[in-house]
Amino acid sequence: MSIYTKTGDNGETSLWSGERISKDDIRVESYGTIDELSAFISEASHYVNSIEVRTILKEVQDDLFKVGGELASKGKQYVHSIEESDVERITGYVEYFEKRINLKGFVMPGNTLQSSKLDICRTISRRAERRIVSLDKKETVSPTIKKYINRLSDLLFVMARFEEFLQNKIEYKRW
Repeated sequence: MSIYTKTGDNGETSLWSGERISKDDIRVESYGTIDELSAFISEASHYVNSIEVRTILKEVQDDLFKVGGELASKGKQYVHSIEESDVERITGYVEYFEKRINLKGFVMPGNTLQSSKLDICRTISRRAERRIVSLDKKETVSPTIKKYINRLSDLLFVMARFEEFLQNKIEYKRW
């Protein structure tokens, strides 16, 4: 089996649900940005010091397969949708790390290689959220996906700060 189909040579792609759409469609941009995020999370997982963070990053990648699959579906119910319990799980992680590090102001990002990798993931997550919001203006997107992606950027932020916390490298912005 080959990885190429040659069906995209003219600028169209197939959705999981079967429809063909332009490769520059906001839907493709949305799930493509989720794919990009997953790749950068994979890279970050090779740098982080915390086993807790590494484990959570793996869970997030699993979740992003669900997000991407649902975004790549149109007019057909996707079987493995993101659920409210996924949002609650990562919200719990945000709260857990917030309690551990107890931030006291605005933070300068990227004070360690590990936190820099996570901050890049955070910014890609924010871009994915913007693309998903644009898609939602055209076609309805699951509110749960929107919540999950919004919360994910918070999680990536606090995990980046936790990596800095482990090395006593959190730097607060001085005004």
